[in-house]
Amino acid sequence: MRPRIPFLASAALMGALAVGSPAHAAAKKPILIGLDSPIQLQVGKDTVAAVKMAVDEINAKGGVLGRKLAYVVADEGMDPQLGVSAINKLTSEDHVNVLIGGYDSGVTLAEEPHIAEAKTIYLGIGSASPNITALVGRDYNKYKYIFRVNPLNSARQAAQIVNFADNVVKKKLKRNKIAILGESAVWVRGLVPVLVKGLEKDGMTVAYNQLFDETMSDFTPLLARVKASGAQFLLTVLSHANSDVFIKQLYESRLPMPYGGIDVKSMTPNFCSRVNGDSVGEITVNFVTRAPITKKTIPFWDGFVKLYHRAPVYTAPGAYNAVYMYAEAVKKTGTTKADPVIKALQKADYLGVAGRVKFDKLHDDLAGPGYQNVLFVQWQKGCKRVVVWPKELATGKVVLPPWLHK
Repeated sequence: MRPRIPFLASAALMGALAVGSPAHAAAKKPILIGLDSPIQLQVGKDTVAAVKMAVDEINAKGGVLGRKLAYVVADEGMDPQLGVSAINKLTSEDHVNVLIGGYDSGVTLAEEPHIAEAKTIYLGIGSASPNITALVGRDYNKYKYIFRVNPLNSARQAAQIVNFADNVVKKKLKRNKIAILGESAVWVRGLVPVLVKGLEKDGMTVAYNQLFDETMSDFTPLLARVKASGAQFLLTVLSHANSDVFIKQLYESRLPMPYGGIDVKSMTPNFCSRVNGDSVGEITVNFVTRAPITKKTIPFWDGFVKLYHRAPVYTAPGAYNAVYMYAEAVKKTGTTKADPVIKALQKADYLGVAGRVKFDKLHDDLAGPGYQNVLFVQWQKGCKRVVVWPKELATGKVVLPPWLHK
C-alpha cells in the first residue's frame, strides 16, 4: 500500500491552488521529503517521528520560501532490493525534492547508484560505513548528492571507542587485555580493523577478536572463548544481531569482566526492562541523551517525549537535524534545485541536537570538540541510564556488572 502524505494545507489554500495560474500553483506545491527507512524497527519509527516533528515546527512558522514542507515514506526494510525499490518509488513516482533516511549500510550502498541517477540530494541519518561517502571522492560529479548528517562513520566511532578504552578501561578500570565480538555486517567489518589498530597503538592487547553471523542465536560458545582468552574487558559491536538474546546469555555466563561498546538495540529506552535488568552494567555508545550537549538537546528530547511518549533513538536527532539543514539551504539559495542546495550544504555549519554538523570534503559529518561525538552510557541499578564518558558530560561513574561486585 502506498504511504500517505500528511495533510498539508487548509481547504482555503487548496482551493486557491486549484484556481491559480499553473506557475503560481507550482510555486505553492509543498517541498516534498522522501523518507527511506526500515519502518518496522525503532530506528525507522523514530526517523519518521522526528521528521514529522521538524516539518510541523517549520510549517508553523510559514514553511520555506512560502511553501509548506511535507513528507512521504517508503519502507527500505533490511534488504538491498527493497531499499532500491523504495528509492526508485520516492524519486520516480513521488518526485521528492530530497531524501532522508538509511540504517543498514549494505542497503544504503545498494541504493546510492539509484540516488545518483535520480540526481536527488540524500541526507543519510542512520548508516555508518565510510564507503557510503567515499564514493563522493571517487566520482564527485556522480555522487555529489550524498551527505551523511548522522551518525559518525564507523572509523570515527572506532577512534572514539579507543579513546574511551584508553581513558576509562585502561586507566580507570586498570584493564588492558581486550576481547572483541561483533556481527559480520558491512559497517562492522570496516570498524574492527581500525579499533584493533587503535587499541594496540595505545598499549592494549587484543586477546580475542571474532565476527559472527547476524542471525546467530546461541552465543555461549563465543562467550566461552572470550572467557578462555584471558581478556579483561569485552568490546561488543552489535546492530542487527539479537541483542536481547546476547545480553541474556552474557548475563548467565557471568563473564569475569565488564563489557560494552556499540549495541544499537540497547540504545532503546526500554531495552533494560525488556531483558529483565540483565543489561545492568552494559556500556553502550549513544549519540544523544537528555543532557546539555547543545542548547537544542534538552528541548528536542523533551519535545519528542511529549509528542510520542518515548525517548528517541539515534536516528531521531539525525532526521530532525537533516530537515532543518535542508530547509536552511533551500531558504539561503532560494531554490530546491540540487546543485545550488548542494553548495549551500557544503558550507553549512549547523548547531544541531547532538553537536555542530559540518561536512568534510566527502560530505561526511565531522567529529571532534564541538562537533557530533559519541556518548558512553551505562545501564545501572534500576535500569537507569548514566553517561560515563566523556568526562564533561558524565552524570556518574562506571560501575562493574552486578556479578563482579565484591
